[in-house]
Amino acid sequence: MSSQTHRDHFVLPWTVRRTRLPLLAMRCPGCRAEAATVGEGKFRINANGKLLDVWLLVLCVCCERTSKVTVHERVPVRSLDPARLCAFENNDQALVAHTLLDPAVARRNRFALDWRGAWRLESSAIEAAWPYRVEVGFLDPVPVRPERLIAQGLGVSRGEVERRIKCDLPLNRTTSTGFSFVVMPAA
Repeated sequence: MSSQTHRDHFVLPWTVRRTRLPLLAMRCPGCRAEAATVGEGKFRINANGKLLDVWLLVLCVCCERTSKVTVHERVPVRSLDPARLCAFENNDQALVAHTLLDPAVARRNRFALDWRGAWRLESSAIEAAWPYRVEVGFLDPVPVRPERLIAQGLGVSRGEVERRIKCDLPLNRTTSTGFSFVVMPAA
């Protein structure tokens, strides 16, 4: 369905927002636990001549051992934008989040993101005529299943979602991009 407002549909915006950084699903070399956090969000930079290594420090949630997530490895100093290098040196929190959410960094370091408890849905109650359209927007790439998100937002069961929702994408597949759906009246 298009994002255009239909004459017969009231449009309600919903937003999926990150509340904290997700945990990293990666094995700790110390205690073999499966989760780590970025803790205070600090970078470590090591210079070897004109080459730099940049790591994001992560903490095991069980034993608090510090490990490193490789951001840059043996890159020439001049290849990094000076503003970005300054942000690494100052542990810029926006850069910490950007680095952690970068799929290339996750692939290279073999971790997945665990989003449980790290996001919330911002929606408002509605007293509108049936049917009505809901436009869902994502401020961060939080992976959710539309049927679970809709059930949570409307306060109904997933079975009820299947009966009453007309959606522009499959309800049982994970997405992290915006979508819209139409809520039909209860039968």
